[in-house]
Amino acid sequence: MSDNRPIGVLDSGVGGLSVLKEIKSSLPKESIVYFADNLHCPYGTKSVEELREITKRVIEFLLKKNCKLIVIACNSITSVFIEELRKDYKIPFIGIEPATLVAARQTKNHKIGVLATKTTLKSKLFNKTKEKVTSDVKVELKIGAGLVELVEEGELDGKRAIAVVKENLRGFKKKDVDQVVLGCTHYPFLLDVMKKELASCEFINPALAVSKQIEKTLRIKKLTKTEKDSIYEIYFSKECDGLGKLLRKVGICPTVFEKKVIF
Repeated sequence: MSDNRPIGVLDSGVGGLSVLKEIKSSLPKESIVYFADNLHCPYGTKSVEELREITKRVIEFLLKKNCKLIVIACNSITSVFIEELRKDYKIPFIGIEPATLVAARQTKNHKIGVLATKTTLKSKLFNKTKEKVTSDVKVELKIGAGLVELVEEGELDGKRAIAVVKENLRGFKKKDVDQVVLGCTHYPFLLDVMKKELASCEFINPALAVSKQIEKTLRIKKLTKTEKDSIYEIYFSKECDGLGKLLRKVGICPTVFEKKVIF
């Protein structure tokens, strides 16, 4: 059987397009409805109450679009609400969280860095995972500053991007970490600049693992789409300079439309 309903993807802005790129690559037949909540971006500085209200409004929107599965392409939401959402809705949810344990397994000098939002780093989910890291591995934490704004504006290189990235990675460089976990879906779009700043580091983007989990869930729940024609619908709550640029960067041309939604 084929389930032709779309997959819903939500994020605080355009960062989730890094996840959409991997879904497109591994599941090219699937249709996707993507919602970029640029109006309330960034989520990482919001209170829990604000996040809950915003998130549920976006989910209701995606449900009205008849989505069969929803991907929370936002570490902040996943780290705080993923289990709550799974209890409140019958639809399957796939979340994203920093790949801290992957970095801990791969490090050679026993020093890793996690670059994420304040909300993610303070969450119970993240800290529960962090506690599983063996005591011989030192975990350095850094709250990302100015990185989300760069991506939202489509400023992925140039002097400003280099300066902001350099400041965010300064502590990791000083501590000689060899694995950096990207704990926000916006951050992978700055990978080129990051790799130049810390050439000896490996940067871990969890988007690939998320796409594999989506594929597995669709198969188990018999939700896979078999028809070839895929449709991408892109919605946003506020105009942003980075949207068009990043859509081109990930190789996506909306088959139907791009449309602003008032929240």
